[in-house]
Amino acid sequence: MELTKKGHACVRLEKDGRTLVIDPGAFSEEDAAAGAEAILITHEHADHFDEGRLRAALDANPAARIWTLAGVAGKISAAFPGRVHTVGNGDTFEAAGFEVEVHGELHALIHPDIPRPTNVGYFVEDTVFHPGDAFTVPGRPVDTLMVPVQAPWSKVAEVIDYLREVRPRQAYDIHDGLLSDLAHPVYGRMLGPNGAGLGETVHTRLAPGTHTTVSGGR
Repeated sequence: MELTKKGHACVRLEKDGRTLVIDPGAFSEEDAAAGAEAILITHEHADHFDEGRLRAALDANPAARIWTLAGVAGKISAAFPGRVHTVGNGDTFEAAGFEVEVHGELHALIHPDIPRPTNVGYFVEDTVFHPGDAFTVPGRPVDTLMVPVQAPWSKVAEVIDYLREVRPRQAYDIHDGLLSDLAHPVYGRMLGPNGAGLGETVHTRLAPGTHTTVSGGR
């Protein structure tokens, strides 16, 4: 599969001429969802769920479908009857030729006084795991982890511990849209081979619009 970073928490996966996009939110590139057959949304926050981007993608491609949790589905399903599918923890489904498993239930805690929305992660082709806004551990081997490196709900010690627990072969940054250019090398050092120590995990940052090839799993 070809994996392309589309800004902040959004990634685009392409295989056999078909395209799946995860979390084309307000901080991702304008065309993040364009041309996708399958769009997966982890939760309702605007940096992951942008209704305008979704509407543009579904209007442009009658074959496009969305998979998401109930809170998001309720906001858009009326506009696209039969094209929005509700999923939850433990579900499996096929989307645009990609096999997907759903893991997780709640958004990470921001503050005890702020309600926690639902949040799900997506494990695609037994290869790429995107946790959304949570440190969800799928409970089985992960080849490629999309790791949320910075958020109002996290600190770098938690990011390091998450990587140590999941132990992916490789990890690519997501949820980095609020970081300045000065911050990227700082996080790179802390999560790199001279940092706190992540075992054999190789940590990499993809700049928006750049891509790489991932393999494994199915």
